[in-house]
Amino acid sequence: MDVELRQLRCLVAIVDEGTFTDAALALGVSQAAVSRTLASLEGALGVRLLRRTSRAVTPTSTGLRVLAHARRVLAEVDDLVRDALSGHAHLRIGYAWAALGRHTLAFQRRWGAEHPETELHLVRVNSPSAGLAEGACDLAVVRRPLDDRRFGSAIVGLERRLCALASDDQLARRRSVRLADLTGRTLLVDRRTGTATPDLWSPDARPAIEETHDVDDWLTVISTGRCVGMTAESTANQYPRPGVVYRPVPDAEPIAVRLAWWQDDPHPATQAVLELLTSLYRAS
Repeated sequence: MDVELRQLRCLVAIVDEGTFTDAALALGVSQAAVSRTLASLEGALGVRLLRRTSRAVTPTSTGLRVLAHARRVLAEVDDLVRDALSGHAHLRIGYAWAALGRHTLAFQRRWGAEHPETELHLVRVNSPSAGLAEGACDLAVVRRPLDDRRFGSAIVGLERRLCALASDDQLARRRSVRLADLTGRTLLVDRRTGTATPDLWSPDARPAIEETHDVDDWLTVISTGRCVGMTAESTANQYPRPGVVYRPVPDAEPIAVRLAWWQDDPHPATQAVLELLTSLYRAS
């Protein structure tokens, strides 16, 4: 059974215009072509869709159901075409936990001022590619290298590593925390997207590991004091939380912030985003 878009458009036009003659005018074809197209649709479906009298054309009960589906299908196709044609007018940037930290607002405002022709949307997707592999975004901000040849990436800046602690933790009284201070603690990590791994410690000094998959759950558990966390400073900027404090970890190497894109189909705004993000991080 093959149903074509032109058949659905013909059915909708006949009902909306009221006659085969007016439908032919609306579609820019002959009345005979309209009759043949409707007949081919009814033949493909094996049902009668319209009743014709000398005064009017009305849908059968089956025709009403098919008509409703036809309108939805045609609307979806119109949206698809519109999205494809206007793709360069929209820019979706994905991120897993924290977008650009304290640079997030400045980036949005400067982009809007400097590139008003390209509408910016930040999209949170908790996946290793921050939504790039899933098609949820055009570019992605990631804090781990993407081991996938389909993607290109460039470092736009560096962020300090911070330790997240319950506000009543004894380590919270300090201005900074060292890696050795966390030996014997339980570290809460997101293995899919997080930047904290046991490799930050020597094999004989590693903390215990528990897993989470969401930043809100991560913060909730840490606030109880049962676990501690290690994260990029962007998380602290984007997710202040009562009961949780962040302390720098000066002996942990900083985290590289990368912008990633599809190698074979980069968004036209990729270079402009790279330049703006690099300038924001360089100025900080």
